[in-house]
Amino acid sequence: MRFLGASAAALLLLGLLVLRVTSCAPAHPPGRQAPLGAADVAGPVSADCRHPGWRNAAQANANSLTTLAWAPFGRAETGWEIYVPLIQQEIRTTCPANSEGFAAALAAWQEDNAQAAADGVLSEPTFVAMKGTVQTRREFVRFTSFGGCPDTPDRITAARPEEGYGGKQVWLRPGALAAYREMVAAAKAEVPAIAEDPNSLKIFSGYRSPAADAARCQAEGNCDGIVRARCSAHRTGLAADMYVGQAPGFGPDSSADANRLHMSRTPTYRWLVANARRFGFVNYPFEPWHWEWTGEPP
Repeated sequence: MRFLGASAAALLLLGLLVLRVTSCAPAHPPGRQAPLGAADVAGPVSADCRHPGWRNAAQANANSLTTLAWAPFGRAETGWEIYVPLIQQEIRTTCPANSEGFAAALAAWQEDNAQAAADGVLSEPTFVAMKGTVQTRREFVRFTSFGGCPDTPDRITAARPEEGYGGKQVWLRPGALAAYREMVAAAKAEVPAIAEDPNSLKIFSGYRSPAADAARCQAEGNCDGIVRARCSAHRTGLAADMYVGQAPGFGPDSSADANRLHMSRTPTYRWLVANARRFGFVNYPFEPWHWEWTGEPP
């Protein structure tokens, strides 16, 4: 009888241990995590990001992360580190780019989006398809895809001096400015590192008239193939270039790859990638600082 009592007690204890281990399982399956938060998501691979069967894809992604020769925005680039936060957000994972969980999540996205190969490997065709999805969220892109260019707005509002980078006077449409202020307040409340940086999310370029863009193009020789001078998103009063950080030796709007990579790692940019759409803002992925409000048509 004593033997049976001891056995029953042992079984009960084992059952409790199994229940405890099961209750600690992650709330999301490996590689299909909740949307990104403001935390750094490029850390070491955790147990949640180990996914049997995706080792080869993970290795391929690890190899190409800093070596892939491609031109997703028409300019030659090497590697895709810059776009990791964006890709993670789109495939809904917090797993690092070199992990099996990332590969599994990417494969699920490829399958959901009818890609030729759902192999979990980041390639230029896969990213271009993803970029297309992101770009069509921009009202300006949808408008200009029909060959037209938006008119300049009837009304723009001056931002407060402290909202402009370096005290610069900037303007936006009233609705865009109100949404911007709401977003900045949320970012600073949710992420201490953003609140601590006095420059975080300050605007260094808002509304620009076509004439001002043409003059800027000529003065700086930065015409983006004359597109900027002819039809820029900034003419709508809905686009804002915001400070998200800068690498030493570069300006806050430098498109140098080293500067964009630095920006992609800042808590400000990562928070925007994860949260800006809550406030109606979407990004032009090549420029971490460029965000457009979608609350009204251009």
